[in-house]
Amino acid sequence: MEKVLLLLLLLSWTITGALAGGVGLVNVTHLEMFVDKLPDMPRLQAYRIRNSFLEPGNLTIGMYEKIWKFHRDLPATRVYAYGTSRAAATVPGPTIEALQGIPTHITWKPPPVPPYPILGPHHPHPHPAPSGVPTVVHLHGGVHPPTSDGHSHAWFTSNFSYVGPSFSSPTSSYPNLQDPGNLWYHDHAIGLTRVNILAGLLGAYTLRSPALESPLRLPHGPEFDRHLILFDRSFLSDGSLFINSTGNNPSIHPQWQPEYFGDALIVNGKAWPFLRVRPRRYRFRIINASNARFYRLFFSNSLTFLHLSSDSVYLSRPVPSRKFLLGPSEIADVIVNFADSPSQSVILLNDASYPFPTGDQPDEFSGKVMKFIIYPGNKNHQDPSHVPKRLLPPPPPPTPEHRAAATRYIAMFEYESATGEPTHLYINGKPYDAPVTETPRSGTSEVWHVINLTDDNHPLHIHLGLFVVLEQRELVGVEKLKDCMMRINDVDKCRLKDHAKGRADPVPAHEKGWKNVFKMQPGFVTRILVRFAMLRSEKPYPFDAAAEPGYVYHCHILDHEDNMMMRPLKLLN
Repeated sequence: MEKVLLLLLLLSWTITGALAGGVGLVNVTHLEMFVDKLPDMPRLQAYRIRNSFLEPGNLTIGMYEKIWKFHRDLPATRVYAYGTSRAAATVPGPTIEALQGIPTHITWKPPPVPPYPILGPHHPHPHPAPSGVPTVVHLHGGVHPPTSDGHSHAWFTSNFSYVGPSFSSPTSSYPNLQDPGNLWYHDHAIGLTRVNILAGLLGAYTLRSPALESPLRLPHGPEFDRHLILFDRSFLSDGSLFINSTGNNPSIHPQWQPEYFGDALIVNGKAWPFLRVRPRRYRFRIINASNARFYRLFFSNSLTFLHLSSDSVYLSRPVPSRKFLLGPSEIADVIVNFADSPSQSVILLNDASYPFPTGDQPDEFSGKVMKFIIYPGNKNHQDPSHVPKRLLPPPPPPTPEHRAAATRYIAMFEYESATGEPTHLYINGKPYDAPVTETPRSGTSEVWHVINLTDDNHPLHIHLGLFVVLEQRELVGVEKLKDCMMRINDVDKCRLKDHAKGRADPVPAHEKGWKNVFKMQPGFVTRILVRFAMLRSEKPYPFDAAAEPGYVYHCHILDHEDNMMMRPLKLLN
């Protein structure tokens, strides 16, 4: 298969000759692990303090081409990065720190004009070079108006010379009225999300509430409260990022591959970094920002995790685990107590197959994430942090199913060519641009039955709404159900109830809270209760959630999302 170099110029990925000029794919076995220190990304205060009063914050964040070192022994890599200036831009971008109840307004500046055309399955014909590449920013997990959601059709290009049909303003307004928790921001342009994020357009967003969180006495401060943003990348010997852009069905999609997997695991912009830690508790906010890779994380010794939240909402009480699975775009907020380590160093490991769940097992280099080196000394090192038995008061419990405003069936399909290669993925048998069919009413809850008829695990992300997982039920006779659904796409006529009789897999204890992403197992129907309302009051949103351009829901494997596994979501008042 021809290998091609994708040059990152203004998020544009131009196809060039394969391994031209003797540039070859880096063999990661030649790279030494744990030689780069884990970076801590810059932090941006997303509010103002004037005369001792808190005021809304106004930030301007641009997208810049720059050079980034992913590993000590790799040449520098051209990337696109978020930052307040080109010099300050990083991969991942700066961590935005907001306060609950204090709005944040961010003006997103497009990058300069690229000299190359755009490529992507939704853009089969390149745009004129002067137009630039579409970009738009989505705050993942945010509860905000549709005009600030980073709708995939709200893209804009350099100097706003071209804008998408849903574009309204480069400034997004985030009310920050939701619970404190972990979010992240990333590119969301139609058909280009996978390559724009691959280029470096992602970053963390933390919503804090000192009044609620300070009494918990959890580890805090820049040294002891850290983000770990995970993704995977492959490189050419000149340092360039590499993606095989020869499609598995070139006559249908010249560039699209079903999933992207990089050879090197990256944490906070460094391949297999290390971090020196004290023998005490640390809080790690772990974000899976990979295109398609799942991580099943555990330590090389007996250390354990204590989960505080899953995605953007605190659990009601901490939940311990020795190993946990993190799908693309999921967030795990955990405490690790290095005072409990029986050794002076420990490696964070990964054993999730790729593609998940039936693909290849990780090798030596995709199975190791990073290393922690524990300062020698007294294990009774002063640690003022605390882990309470209870965290924040829980939100109101899910609405009883019989009182839900609607019940919906969401079926996931994968389509193949005559040679058995995937061509595209649909939800409910419909492409993204088909008329909207999911129209929940603001202030209500709905039950969704998500039917996964593919061989892949799909992390389903619902914009705006939060949900709890009620049940994961295995489908019996799944091939018969799949054949029927592919023909007529009718759950009643295909007798879904007769197939939803297999084993029930328990929801992991650390994922029993409110989530915005969940891993939909292949051959299962997963029942979720979605709250399209403010989480604690259960009242309609304090903004017009029914305004244009609406929201979306989709698989968060970026290569799937870019190839039609996304549907519009239009709320009603």
